[in-house]
Amino acid sequence: MRPLKIIDRIIATVNKGNTFAIGGHMRPDGDCIGSELAIAYALRDLGKKVTVFNQDAMPDKLAFLDPKKLLRAAQKPRAFDCVLVTDCANHERLGTIRETVSNRGTLINIDHHNSNTRYGDINWVDGKSASTGEMIFRLMKQAKWPVTPLIADCLFTAISTDTGSFQYATTRPSTYQAAAELVNRGANLARICDEVYQSYPLSRVKLQKHMYNSFKLIEQNQVAYFWIRQADYKKAGAVPDESEGLIDHIRDIQGVKVACLFEEIEPNITRISLRSKLPKLDVSTIAVDFGGGGHMSAAGARILGTQLATQRNVLDAVKSALSKANGKV
Repeated sequence: MRPLKIIDRIIATVNKGNTFAIGGHMRPDGDCIGSELAIAYALRDLGKKVTVFNQDAMPDKLAFLDPKKLLRAAQKPRAFDCVLVTDCANHERLGTIRETVSNRGTLINIDHHNSNTRYGDINWVDGKSASTGEMIFRLMKQAKWPVTPLIADCLFTAISTDTGSFQYATTRPSTYQAAAELVNRGANLARICDEVYQSYPLSRVKLQKHMYNSFKLIEQNQVAYFWIRQADYKKAGAVPDESEGLIDHIRDIQGVKVACLFEEIEPNITRISLRSKLPKLDVSTIAVDFGGGGHMSAAGARILGTQLATQRNVLDAVKSALSKANGKV
């Protein structure tokens, strides 16, 4: 089905509904939070009853997007006419809020991950879009819903964070055009840059110090990786959200083509994050093999198993993909 027809179906469904739940993935990032809140504000402006749910807490650096405190943790199920899920590649990644939104009418799934499993009643998945926030902006323009300055802040943050400040290969001319339109509609660039990129707590800087002291290079310095364990968070006085973006520092080392962060969630559960600078090396295919997903340049997964086995298996997969990308296989 063509995107415009899907958007029309979404608009028609929203127009018929009165009570809405908005959800996103575990460990929500800027694209997830920005997309959720933007559509929540738009629906509230239409007179709809809206609640936003996430399993995990809002990262402190994004709290400025939620001055009305819409975001809620998982609750006992109650009935909703419609559930809108943004930036979530599969139903399992909703985590504990799956039960919260289980008593529902239509489930609308809006996402830009190619690995999306199409778990909704209406699925709008655009793997060519640089962010879900860009898709939400297209939806709002098609529906002719007002884009307030607060909504513009949410959507600009979504687009900026999921493109690595417009650096990733997924960034297209339409991405810049959307960003420019959002600035024209009131997005406060100075505040967004200050809150998201220039106000890191000291605990996060201590994690960054740990990263620089512990990262390793292999494969003729083409692969960089490091671990963050629970003890490292405790030593830094940090929370897991504060590891966001650290992997980009080792990805940016000259000569590095693939970067990997191994993060201990529990003793036998590891969260991996992958970044690629090679157009021919799609790290989302690696993540999918481990039960995760993502984009060509940025992907991740949660893996059950010992840390040693997880590191060995993931790095073996990265080495194999790198060899293929370099034309050695």
